Amino acid sequence: MTARFWGDLKSSDFATLSPDRTVAVLPLAAIEQHGPHLPVSVDTTVMNGMLAEAMPLVPDDLDVLVLPTQAVCKSNEHLHSPGTVTIGWESAIRSWIEIGESVKRAGLRKLVLITSHGGNVDPMKIVARELRVDHGMLAVCTAWMSFGLPEGLYGELDIRHGIHGGDVETSLMLHFRPDLVDMSKAALFKPHTVTMAEEGYTHLRPTGPHAFAWMAQDVNRAGAAGDASLATAAKGKTTAALQAQGFVQLMADVARMPLDTLYKAG
Repeated sequence: MTARFWGDLKSSDFATLSPDRTVAVLPLAAIEQHGPHLPVSVDTTVMNGMLAEAMPLVPDDLDVLVLPTQAVCKSNEHLHSPGTVTIGWESAIRSWIEIGESVKRAGLRKLVLITSHGGNVDPMKIVARELRVDHGMLAVCTAWMSFGLPEGLYGELDIRHGIHGGDVETSLMLHFRPDLVDMSKAALFKPHTVTMAEEGYTHLRPTGPHAFAWMAQDVNRAGAAGDASLATAAKGKTTAALQAQGFVQLMADVARMPLDTLYKAG
C-alpha cells in the first residue's frame, strides 16, 4: 500500500486492505488557549507536525492509514478563554465511536486513537472500550507525550508539571511553526501543583493519581503550566524525532498482534 492517508484512497481500494495487518489511526487534537505566547492551534499544529515527522519513517511493508485530524474535540476545561472551540464529552464520544464504526465498515478492525491534547484522554478510553465490546475491534489509545521525552533535555518542573504551554509544547511549536510563537510573552508559568507540594499537601493535586477536576486557570491563572521561557526549536526537533520513532514502533506492534488474540464469545 502506497497511500498513507485515508482520504487519498478510492472507495474500491479498501477491498484490497488486510484487516489483520492494516492499522487505521484517528488523530485527536484541539483548538484551545495555550497561554499568552502560543496560538490556539497548538494541539492541532503539533498533531499534524508529528504526523508529518512520523509517517515517512513507517516502512513500506507496514500498512498505516491516517484518518483526518479531528481539530475540535473536548476542551471545556479551557472555555473561560476566548478562542477555545469545544464540543461536549457526549458529542466527542459519539462522533469518535461513529468514526470507528466507519473504519469497521471499510473492512478494518485495528484502530489507534492518538491525541495531542490531554483533555481527550478520558473519552478516548471509553470509545476504545465500546469499539472492542460492540464491534470486536482492536482499539488502542495513545498520546504523543506517552512516547516520552529525551533524557536530560527538560527540567524537573516541566517533566513533572509542565502539562500545558510550557517548555515542551513551546519547543515543539518553535520546531513546527516558529512564526506563531511570541517568545517575548513566554515565561515561567508556575503550576499550582508545585505550590500545593510546597504547602504540604500530601496527595491532592490538580493532576496525577489523586486529582481534582480542574479548569485551566486552576492550574495557573495564565492558562499555561511550565517554563516556556526555556523553550528552543532544537529541543522541539529532538523531542519530535523521539516521539515519531515511538509511534512507528507502536504501529508495528499493533499490525503484528493477531486479531484472534481478542476473545470472541460463542
